[in-house]
Amino acid sequence: MKIIVLGAGLIGKVAAKYLVEDVNFEVSVADKNPEQIELLMKNNRINGKVVDLSKKGAIKNLVKDYDMVLGAVPGFLGMHMMKEVLEAGKNIVDISFTPDDYSVLDELAKKNGVTAVVDCGVAPGMSNILASHAARELDKAESLLILVGGLPQVRQWPYEYKIVFSPIDVIEEYTRPARFVENGRVVTKEALTDIELVDFPLIGTLEAFNTDGLRTLTKTLNIPNMKEKTLRFPGHTEKMKILKETGFFNKKPIEVNNLKVRPVDVTAKLLFPMWKLKKGEKDFTVMRVEVNGKKKGRPTKIKYSLLDYFDEKTATTSMARTTACPAAIIAKLVAKQQFIYKGICPPEYIGNKPELFKILLEELEKKGIVYEKFVEES
Repeated sequence: MKIIVLGAGLIGKVAAKYLVEDVNFEVSVADKNPEQIELLMKNNRINGKVVDLSKKGAIKNLVKDYDMVLGAVPGFLGMHMMKEVLEAGKNIVDISFTPDDYSVLDELAKKNGVTAVVDCGVAPGMSNILASHAARELDKAESLLILVGGLPQVRQWPYEYKIVFSPIDVIEEYTRPARFVENGRVVTKEALTDIELVDFPLIGTLEAFNTDGLRTLTKTLNIPNMKEKTLRFPGHTEKMKILKETGFFNKKPIEVNNLKVRPVDVTAKLLFPMWKLKKGEKDFTVMRVEVNGKKKGRPTKIKYSLLDYFDEKTATTSMARTTACPAAIIAKLVAKQQFIYKGICPPEYIGNKPELFKILLEELEKKGIVYEKFVEES
């Protein structure tokens, strides 16, 4: 079976390496960066294609000869990629953190008989799957809290942060309005707000702030109170708020010395070299998903926790592993027709299927990615 990964960045290359372990798959990767493609092709079972995926028609023409697609492009390319894959009539599992609403493509996906699993990384992705599965175990779910972050193992001044996924999507987290559910109503708040300190075993105290991570959960889960927050080391959020309020994240061009520039482009050029995870530096991923409600009349909390570290054996970042592996596993489930759903499919639909949920957690555990479950009754 032929599968192609679109994007050879931090996540795409890890997904390709995982997929190629299955002898049933012939794996290709497409990206406009020839250096990334050349590195991947050193694994003699991965085929590489240098393609500018942003060009109109390029993706549609590229994927026509494949059975399955895994999307790992930056968020701003997500809708363009999805539309062309659906027009080509190919099944896809996607991790792009796009600001667009994929549901507008549901009719196109169904018309072409396509399964399109979207938002399929660690968060959104595994967070959705765990939340929906936990909610099913309760007679009545009353609240959902998702806390997640990817951080460097060593804190370094001034930002105490390192990029562990698409750089552009990091700034999107800090600027995109966050959607929550409060008392049954969807509300919107600014990102980087409602800062609170949260303690984690083995890590210590982190700060949590509003981000737009609930995504499709606002429509698919009947839980009256839901929120998602991103985690950073204490102090980082305030620095990002200063940059944001000063206008460094603005996308509207301003004039400087008779030149038109977007402030966000200048900010990216300055920040990304400082944020890049350099050789020898290591990261970790922490996530907590809590669903509170009632079971058999008793207040019950179901909690899933993840604490994952940089993989020393493969020199792979934790965030890349915890994002790419769920997407690759689900791609295999779709390719082998173990999961069949026509249309745009949020990941929580997989959480609603106990047999697939079990397979997913077992496969992740084989990779050393372990989600611990805790149930508290009172």
